[in-house]
Amino acid sequence: VQLQASGGGLVQTGGSLRLSCTASGNIFRINDMGWYRQAPGNERELVAIIAVSGTTNYADSVKGRFTISRDNAKNTVYLQMNTLKPEDTAVYYCSADLWFPTYEYKYWGLGTQVTVSS
Repeated sequence: VQLQASGGGLVQTGGSLRLSCTASGNIFRINDMGWYRQAPGNERELVAIIAVSGTTNYADSVKGRFTISRDNAKNTVYLQMNTLKPEDTAVYYCSADLWFPTYEYKYWGLGTQVTVSS
């Protein structure tokens, strides 16, 4: 199973970016999908998560600015990021909780850099 993320880049304060991440390979069922981020010197933190039902949860720091969504038919999760701030600068990682008949495992993408200039 592979998770391929795209959409990162350099943007000015107040700008927008849209990240996408597609899971491929031997997939039985995907439960939660999410986005995490890690800034230099910091721990990896949850940004947003979305259940297969569409229920979402956001970090307080991004509520009202970021929107997570998913296309179950395409095994893809998106993160629309608006009103970006310099403190949003980080490497963003997507995740997918894959369910198999005997176990569940969290897969990670390689990460995509988001840089917000002031």
